[in-house]
Amino acid sequence: MVKHAVRLVAALAIALALPLGAAEAQIRAPDGVTIDEEGRPQYSTFSLCAVDPVTGQSGAAVTTRVPFVGRAVPWVRAGVGAVCTQASTMVEYGTRGLDLMAKGVEPREAIAQLLSADEARESRQLGMIDMKGRAAAHTGKGNGEWAGSRQGLNYTVQANIMVGPEVVEAVAKTFESTEGIGMPLAERMILALEAGQAKGGDRRWGNLQSAAIKVADPNDPGRGGDYITLAIEVGEHAEPVGEMKRIYYTTGRRLGYRTFSRIEGPDVVELKRMLHTLGYWRPALTAFPAAPAVNALRNQELRKTDPAAFDKAQTEARRLAADYQRDFGQYDAEAVAAVDKFRQDKALNYAGNPAGLVDERLVSALTAAYREKRKSN
Repeated sequence: MVKHAVRLVAALAIALALPLGAAEAQIRAPDGVTIDEEGRPQYSTFSLCAVDPVTGQSGAAVTTRVPFVGRAVPWVRAGVGAVCTQASTMVEYGTRGLDLMAKGVEPREAIAQLLSADEARESRQLGMIDMKGRAAAHTGKGNGEWAGSRQGLNYTVQANIMVGPEVVEAVAKTFESTEGIGMPLAERMILALEAGQAKGGDRRWGNLQSAAIKVADPNDPGRGGDYITLAIEVGEHAEPVGEMKRIYYTTGRRLGYRTFSRIEGPDVVELKRMLHTLGYWRPALTAFPAAPAVNALRNQELRKTDPAAFDKAQTEARRLAADYQRDFGQYDAEAVAAVDKFRQDKALNYAGNPAGLVDERLVSALTAAYREKRKSN
């Protein structure tokens, strides 16, 4: 209670420093987030909760015209699901919703339980999904127009104070369009938010903007055993979703994050995989092999129980990784020839281009062709 009072007093002090009209219109916390008279953050926004049954990942992504949205709205837990709590945000609904789903309560019933005694439920908006793909959302009657939600295969998208329903429709359509093509869940979600933002998104133009995404993975212990495999927060940016996308591609070293001609790395593996799928690189190869798997948790346990076996496993893992990198991660003459052939077929050759140039034009054309091929298979 004391901490709450201090936060509210600080916010009121800032509000009193504003012109009278602005102070009457809204109260802001020290971080710039609008709060109500009770100190509750007001995250009117649009968000996406989704799961990937193949990888077991669950994700929550969000963007809004309020700073630091990642602090309150998106919640994920490995093996459980995802929650987004927004509008007049009850932050506690994030962990409480995940707790209920962890006990087997399906999202629709979990939302009902959370809101059953909530006198402010008509000002809330909630989206939830579990690992079975069961999804539900609540949009209170007091939410600002446009407000609503949509559920589909392995996702729920919810929004309020939007330019219109086209925002939710764009998010849903884009997410659905990438189903079953092997794209990482995080990438699918970021592209879906980008599509919603392109339609106008939050209609409060001129306000500060932010975006965030969190993904939980039961196969990745993350930092300190939290099993959060990805967490990106853009606290304030003129184009927060675009910046989140840039951070995702750059830190993940995904294909397209750099322009290169002769180089090696994970993006080269991705390049060769796409070229192979399209028949430009080693078409006789039946299937493009996955990188050697490394069970980090098992290896650490082995290190404690049998150091000799651990050293042997590490040596073998390094050998397999080196072999894979040599065969599939080097941008060699064979891959250069495949890229040049693809560029020629797609009329992407320009004066001054070096051999095997992989630039934005190439990545865009190759990615489009690859996705179309995967959809048709």
